[in-house]
Amino acid sequence: MKQAQGWARARSWFTQFPAALRDVALIRTIAMLGAGGVLYLTPMVFHQEQFSAGRVTEGLALAAVAGTLGRILSGVLLDRGLNCSVPVLLAALLALAGDARLMGTGSFGGYLQGQVLLGMAMGFYWPAVELAVPLSCAPVSSGRAFALTRSADALGIATGALLGAVLAGQGWLRGIYVVDMGCMLVLLLVLRRQGLPDPRPREALAHPSPWGQWIPGLTPLLAIAVLATAMPALMQSALPLELVRGSLQRRALPVSLGALTIGLQLGLVLLLQWPVGQALARRPVTTGLNLSLLSFAAGNLLLAASAYSERGLALLLLAQLPLAFGVTAFLPTATEAVVERCPLEHQGLAMALLSQCFAISGFGAPLLAGRLLDGQGHGAGLWLLMALACLGGLPLVRELGPRRTVG
Repeated sequence: MKQAQGWARARSWFTQFPAALRDVALIRTIAMLGAGGVLYLTPMVFHQEQFSAGRVTEGLALAAVAGTLGRILSGVLLDRGLNCSVPVLLAALLALAGDARLMGTGSFGGYLQGQVLLGMAMGFYWPAVELAVPLSCAPVSSGRAFALTRSADALGIATGALLGAVLAGQGWLRGIYVVDMGCMLVLLLVLRRQGLPDPRPREALAHPSPWGQWIPGLTPLLAIAVLATAMPALMQSALPLELVRGSLQRRALPVSLGALTIGLQLGLVLLLQWPVGQALARRPVTTGLNLSLLSFAAGNLLLAASAYSERGLALLLLAQLPLAFGVTAFLPTATEAVVERCPLEHQGLAMALLSQCFAISGFGAPLLAGRLLDGQGHGAGLWLLMALACLGGLPLVRELGPRRTVG
C-alpha cells in the first residue's frame, strides 16, 4: 500500500512538468543508463587486459578529441533548424558500433577504435539534448528544467554504474557494453515514437547577433567549465585505476569493490541532483559555480589525504560527498548560464561550445592523470594539483558578464 502511494506521489510530481520536457527526460535517462557503466568502468575492463594507466587514459583522451567535430557540427546544424532528434539518432548508431568493438577486443588498436566511435557519439548527442531542454520547458523555467533533466541523467548513470558493479561481481564486467547496446536499441525505438523538438521559429535568424557581442561574456564560463568538467573526467579515468591499483599506504581494492565505490558517488549524485539543482535554480548562477569549485577542491583534498593511510578508504569514501555535490551544483548551473548569456539564434552553437569544454578536459585530464599515475605510482599529487586548480578558478566566476534574458 505504502509502495503504491509512493509511486503515485512520484508520478504526480513528474506530471507537473510539460509532456515534451518529460519526453526529453525519458530519452536522457535511457541514454545515460547505458552510458553509466561504459563511462566509469571501461578503465577497469582494460586494466584487466594489463593495459598501463597511460594507455587506458590515451584511449579516453582520443575519445574526447573524436567528439570535437561532432559537437561543432551538431551545434551549427541545430542553429540552422535541424530537428534535435537527428544528432541523437546518429549518436545511438555510433554508440552501438563502439560498444560492439569494445566488447570483442583485447588489443590496444581495437580499444582505440571503440573509444573513437563512442567519443563521436557523445559529440553529436550532447548539444542536441541540451538544446532540447529550453525548447521543451515552457511554462516551466529553464533553470528548473535543467535540474530535472540533469536528475534524469544522474538516475541513468547511477543505475548503469551499479549494474556494472553487479556484472563485475559476477565476473562479466564486459557486460556493460551489452547493457549499453540494449539501451541504444530502446532509444532508437523511443525516438521513432516520440522525437525531440524542432528548434523554435527564430526571427532573429534573419539578422543574427555578431559573435563579438556574446562570445566575450561567455568566455569566463567556458574557462570554468574546462576546469570543472575535468573532475568527472578524472572520476571516469584516474579514480577507477587508483582504486584497483592502490595508492601509497592505501591498499588496492578488488575490481568489484572498486566499481561499487564509483557507484557510491553516482548514487550520491542521483540523491542530490534534484534538491541541489532546484535550490540553485532560484539563485544567481555565480552561486552554483562558486559552490561547485569549492566542493571539488574539498573532495580532491580528501582524496589526496586518503593515500597516506592504510585506512585511507574511509577518507576516500568521504570524499565522494563533496565531489558529488560539486557535480550536482555545476552541471545544471552551467547550462542555465549559457541560456542566460547567449542570443536565441546561437544557442545550438553555444551548447556545443559548452559541451566542447567536456571534450577539452576529457582529453587533457586523463592524459595528465595517466602520466602522474604511471610516473608516481599513486594519485596523491594529481588530487592536490586539482584542488589548487579549483581554488584558482574562483576569480573567474566574478568575471562572468551580465545576465542576458533569452526568450
